[in-house]
Amino acid sequence: MRRISIFLIMVALIVGMVGCGGGGYTPPSQNLEIRTWYDLDAVRNNLTGNHTLMNDLDSTTLGYEELASPTGNQGKGWEPIGTEKLRFTGSLDGQGYEIRDLFINRPDEVDIGLFGVLGQEGVIKDIGVVNVTAIGEDSVGALVGYNRHGTVKNSYSTGNVTGNDLVGGLVGESQVWSTVNDSYSSANVNGHEAVGGLVGYNYYCTVSNSYSTGSVTGYSAVGGLVGENDYAATVSDSYSSANVNGHEAVGGLVGENDFGTVNNSYSSSSVTGYSAVGGLVGNNLVFGTVNDSYSSANVNGERNVGGLVGHNWGTVSNSYSSGSATGYSAVGGLVGANEVVGTVVTSFWDTETSGLEESDGGTGNTTTAMQNIVTFSEAGWDIATVVNVGTRNPSYIWNIVDAETYPFLSWQSVS
Repeated sequence: MRRISIFLIMVALIVGMVGCGGGGYTPPSQNLEIRTWYDLDAVRNNLTGNHTLMNDLDSTTLGYEELASPTGNQGKGWEPIGTEKLRFTGSLDGQGYEIRDLFINRPDEVDIGLFGVLGQEGVIKDIGVVNVTAIGEDSVGALVGYNRHGTVKNSYSTGNVTGNDLVGGLVGESQVWSTVNDSYSSANVNGHEAVGGLVGYNYYCTVSNSYSTGSVTGYSAVGGLVGENDYAATVSDSYSSANVNGHEAVGGLVGENDFGTVNNSYSSSSVTGYSAVGGLVGNNLVFGTVNDSYSSANVNGERNVGGLVGHNWGTVSNSYSSGSATGYSAVGGLVGANEVVGTVVTSFWDTETSGLEESDGGTGNTTTAMQNIVTFSEAGWDIATVVNVGTRNPSYIWNIVDAETYPFLSWQSVS
């Protein structure tokens, strides 16, 4: 009996070894505790594992010169983890630690970031990418180049991110059922099309409870938080105070909102462009929706320039603008140009602070009226008075200190 057992064990071992050599055997994933750059590099060999960052990594940490420095990998620096064919579908828990001094110089490559492609059920959370230099072609972000069905949460970035299209301070491209939430970026972002302070291109995905504060520069679909918010994508409970510069479809929060939704959000950005330039959204296309949002941004452009929305083809409701807007053609305190298919309802702008009596949609009011709850409650807004700016009533979307402040969102922190 014992001989038979030994024989069966030997057969199993031989079959196992043959399987390893023939590609029929997949070893189980290994969960890594990451303490060095070598450990982080090993994640690419364990793409389904659940990994944990145990301390900060920086230029003094073992493996930096070889793997993540300006001289590493023949001057290309860090090789992003995960590709389109081999996506990262595991998890990385940063535990609040930071990845510092990351350098990536791959201007002819796509899916560039600490992680190249984050796949279905992949999760990256509680991590900071600080003082990053990330250079790529398309789908470029400090943390993730291409978020394909994954989740990024409670994470942040600082530094410089540069690419061509789909470039974001934290995530370059976020596609179909992906989420980015409770995150922020103060990185400086440069690109051409779909360029955002946090996410470059958001398609059928959600960005929520997030913000951006860096500078954002591009040509078209350039936004302080999201460059292009496309097809059933949502930006909510978020804000931007970025310095945004572009040519067309340039917005303080979202550059182009195409069949997407922007709600419960605001912009205090500085916005400069040529055409379709808005304090909150530059170009709000057909089926694009903006509601319960506001802008205090200062906006400068040439044509189709608005304090809230530059060019509107969609719907704007329960929103307002209190910033200035300047330009030469189709300039409005709330909306620069509103197409026949566009709708603007129960929305307002301050004629005094904007310096504009005209808007292609919305109602202009004095500063006194804009700080009076009656203006908004009579328009059907979900709004309540609070005793001071440090008090919130979260049962309502909007709060106001009557006769003292403009309406503000109940989730906002104390200014």
